[in-house]
Amino acid sequence: MNPQLAAVAAEFDQALARVRTLERTLSPDQWARRPAPERWSAIECVQHLNLTAEAMLPRVRDGIAEARLRSRPAPARYRRDMVGWLLWRGLRQPGRFTSKTPASFVPHADRPLAEILATFTRLQADHVACVRDCEGLPVERIRIPSAFNERVRYNVYSALTILAVHQHRHLWQAEQAAAGR
Repeated sequence: MNPQLAAVAAEFDQALARVRTLERTLSPDQWARRPAPERWSAIECVQHLNLTAEAMLPRVRDGIAEARLRSRPAPARYRRDMVGWLLWRGLRQPGRFTSKTPASFVPHADRPLAEILATFTRLQADHVACVRDCEGLPVERIRIPSAFNERVRYNVYSALTILAVHQHRHLWQAEQAAAGR
């Protein structure tokens, strides 16, 4: 696999490992505890990631399908576009940059803990499959709309790197919530 794509796949694998560590170490009460009334619990952070994945993966898949139709080969080096780079960069430092979450992405941990965690695991496999499907395709030439704001568009490679860093940001938040911070 292309080294850049392999690095993105590894980010998704590391996110899954973080969730599995939380799964082994947290009690159901710790998963559900909010550090403050306006802050999310650890399980709400994971549910937010599930909502994000369920909204973004179809867009990513559509972009990959469009890239397959192009007669161009994959680039020697994948690049984020400017919008994608700015979002990716802004999300890299947890707790530094915050924004209001659209209502459709606000988590409601109203399903059983085991179900939310199983959904996360399944969606991680879907993320990695999408990364693998990018191999040999010019995905940096295909722009897709953000599920958070339809006016914001970035290339498929940017979308995958944004999704990965977004996961680590919210897993940091989940770890903080579990620790009561």
